[in-house]
Amino acid sequence: MRKKLLLPTDFSKNAWVAISYAIELFKNEVCDFYVLNVYETGGFAMEELMGSYPEKNPSEVAQEQSELGLKKISQRVSFRDEALDHNYFYLSRNDDLVPAIKDVVEKKDIELIVMGTKGHTDATLQIFGSNAVDVMEKVRNCPVLCIPPNVIYSDPKEIVFPTSYRTHIKRRELEYLIEIAKLTNAPIRILHVAKEGETLDEVQENYKQLLIEYFDGLEYSFHTIYNTDVQTALDVFVQSRDSGMITFINKKHTFFSNLLSRPLVKELGYHSKIPVLALHDFRN
Repeated sequence: MRKKLLLPTDFSKNAWVAISYAIELFKNEVCDFYVLNVYETGGFAMEELMGSYPEKNPSEVAQEQSELGLKKISQRVSFRDEALDHNYFYLSRNDDLVPAIKDVVEKKDIELIVMGTKGHTDATLQIFGSNAVDVMEKVRNCPVLCIPPNVIYSDPKEIVFPTSYRTHIKRRELEYLIEIAKLTNAPIRILHVAKEGETLDEVQENYKQLLIEYFDGLEYSFHTIYNTDVQTALDVFVQSRDSGMITFINKKHTFFSNLLSRPLVKELGYHSKIPVLALHDFRN
């Protein structure tokens, strides 16, 4: 059965890094990749561009630029991807990003979105750009894998999965974490943050047991860090172990905007350097 992945692009360098990462991650899988560019017909950049095409309307110019950009990506992909079982489809949409992505996810039955953490317009000091956070927050029916700038693909050494053991997780919500772990032979490191001397209560032990069932057949281990906040614990754990990916279950609507959009880079540190897989609570 063919996997279906959506690769949004704004033609930035980071967007190409994300496309390259997806190609490598699924190099041995049968895949359909949908490369999507969403364009607008207003804004300062469009006004600048219109100076070169005074005889055309903004919609025509924007569409032509979008299709030209997708053609260039198609040419790069033809040199980059040698897999026989990869098909590419190129989509150009005049729309806002999130509605366009939701529409493609629904109509093409997309299983995973792979995109860059930052685009052309994101500030240098932002770890996650506004588009990445919006997609992780608002596209609730599809996992999102966000790739930072300048990442060169290698199989992740391990995948870190932080949990409080407080919320019920269904097996299907972990499908792509399990899938990537199998594809890359990456062990899953389950990270819990607690107070000194604190032990798991009955509810937490139950949810821990469920994870043991879900990860049966995979390599995994449980880890606890005491007396610190989740962000610091995760940063220290990932950096000290050279982990290759972090995955979250997004249970609350504001979880990612709170965790990933802090104004100070120091609050997140290492999170900016490795891919983040956003999984979703499908009941929300």
